[in-house]
Amino acid sequence: MSAPTTKKPTVTEREARQVAEAAREQDWRKPSFAKELFLGRFRLDLIHPHPLPADEDVQRGEEFLGRLREFCETKIDSALIERDARIPDEVIAGLKEIGALGMKIDTKYGGLGLTQVYYNKALALVGSANPAVGALLSAHQSIGVPQPLKIFGTQEQKDAFLPRCARTDISAFLLTEPDVGSDPARLATTAVRDGDDYVLDGVKLWTTNGVVADLLVVMARVPKSEDGKDGKDGKGGITAFVVEADSEGITVENRNAFMGLRGLENGVTRFHQVRVPAANRIGPEGAGLKIALTTLNTGRLSLPAMCVGAGKWCLKIAREWSAVREQWGRPVALHEAVGSKISFIAATTFALEAVVDLSSQMADENRNDIRIEAALAKLYGSEMGCLMADELVQIRGGRGFETAESLAARGERAVPAEQLLRDLRINRIFEGSTEIMHLLIAREAVDAHLSVAGDLIDPDKSLQDKAKAGANAGVFYAKWLPKLVAGPGQLPTSYGDFKHGVDLSPHLRYVERHSRKLARSTFYAMSRWQGRMETKQGFLGRIVDIGAELFAMSAACVRAELLRRQGDHGREAYQLADAFCRQARIRVDELFTRLWSNTDDLDRKVVKGVLGGSFEWLERGVVDPSGEGPWIADATPGPATRENVRRPLK
Repeated sequence: MSAPTTKKPTVTEREARQVAEAAREQDWRKPSFAKELFLGRFRLDLIHPHPLPADEDVQRGEEFLGRLREFCETKIDSALIERDARIPDEVIAGLKEIGALGMKIDTKYGGLGLTQVYYNKALALVGSANPAVGALLSAHQSIGVPQPLKIFGTQEQKDAFLPRCARTDISAFLLTEPDVGSDPARLATTAVRDGDDYVLDGVKLWTTNGVVADLLVVMARVPKSEDGKDGKDGKGGITAFVVEADSEGITVENRNAFMGLRGLENGVTRFHQVRVPAANRIGPEGAGLKIALTTLNTGRLSLPAMCVGAGKWCLKIAREWSAVREQWGRPVALHEAVGSKISFIAATTFALEAVVDLSSQMADENRNDIRIEAALAKLYGSEMGCLMADELVQIRGGRGFETAESLAARGERAVPAEQLLRDLRINRIFEGSTEIMHLLIAREAVDAHLSVAGDLIDPDKSLQDKAKAGANAGVFYAKWLPKLVAGPGQLPTSYGDFKHGVDLSPHLRYVERHSRKLARSTFYAMSRWQGRMETKQGFLGRIVDIGAELFAMSAACVRAELLRRQGDHGREAYQLADAFCRQARIRVDELFTRLWSNTDDLDRKVVKGVLGGSFEWLERGVVDPSGEGPWIADATPGPATRENVRRPLK
């Protein structure tokens, strides 16, 4: 067996992009509403009428939600978790007892077999009781052992691990390292083949659930080998493994603490000569990143689901507080400055629930490719969730900034508004930061263009390849561009079935027109910048944000019509959808303006000046309270030198 490497992989920017590109799901075998939206094709038929779950799925899901609600109301003390920075063992034991660890696991393995729709409703519910509990369950099932095994695991692996995950064992997902975040090409943890085992060495950071986990999904780099087994091994590359958390050589070196989610069991895990059976490898060597990204296609829906729960709670508190708090002779809700904030929270909560439920139901039906929809839901939910919580703090005024414990101490209702703001902030970073999500979605949004014209802007391609690409691009754009000139959005009678008291049809016509405008803007930018397009991250981010708003508007209108047909608050739903779409249209118009009127070029010059030290004089007049130490901790493989703080719960 070769010794573990202690040298971090050195990769160029181009090599890093190639690794990420290789991990992408390359083909589009199923239709995608969001992909079509970015191409200027408003395929309302893909989401309307709104898809619905089967009756038996609804019954099973509602029955569990009833049990979970009772558990949340009687067993979860959020104030205690916040104060002790720990979820009590008996709470986790209770979650195991009611089957919450196996919500997404098939019943034949001892799970509950809930649909994605009801799994997300459950996360919204438990996350409202305490976001750290929601994070524990989400990390366990959305990205931990159950999901990758469900998609990529062998039958033997499913039989061995899924029953444990359904009832007793907590799982964690280990990808990030101290010097590796969203750039996995530099992954340094190694897994070296030794007979029937792999030997793991390395350090993993921000291992959510890692402090208490029984099973781990670990991503490690396997060196290439010439004496492969099974005809498949030996390829090498980033590979996924299921690892027993109590294996010899595993040390949890630190339980991390954060500004929010104080009950989160998140740590630093060191692997030193940890032996993992080859039978525990998920998929072939080199498939680790593809497995991770595919797992996240639906796994990302868990975060916006909990943001929906946060929005509902924000609305409840805003309504109750603003009705009793009076200023200048009127409840503060009736003052326009406060009322606009309440309207924003109500309309945005409605739209975000529409986005999550629609995406989740499409995931359950498996008729559509929802990789873009799920990513948009995560991006939009995490951003809007933070905005709603911030507005609630503002509505509450000084009480919003005051802790629930302090409020209770002086005799007022213990409303944890500031805690919610702190807890939600991580969602803009978890499972792909907003900036990374912009780039990921932008790459998928321009996939059709790159597939036909990518070779034209690739400096490594030959003249012959470029000539062939030019011919293919000519055929594609000759058919595509004329369709962006006119469409149903210009006909005043289009989408007339969305007019019932409140008229939502103008909003759908707006989406159709601006979908085509979005596609034209993208094409123009690619023509203008060509190979430099990937460096225009400000532009790409705005393109994605426009797409997110248009998707949310579409989902809100479709959900309002569903509720109207079902006789379930249809009139009110139409009113909320109308309010949301009007608010969203203002944001979309501003984003379109900022596509071409912005400070991106000037910002780049300022950044170069900052990094070059030109503005260090501006930093004078303050003291730096930061402690000593390196910016990035040393992650050299080797034996642990710190105490193992792992806390198994069995």
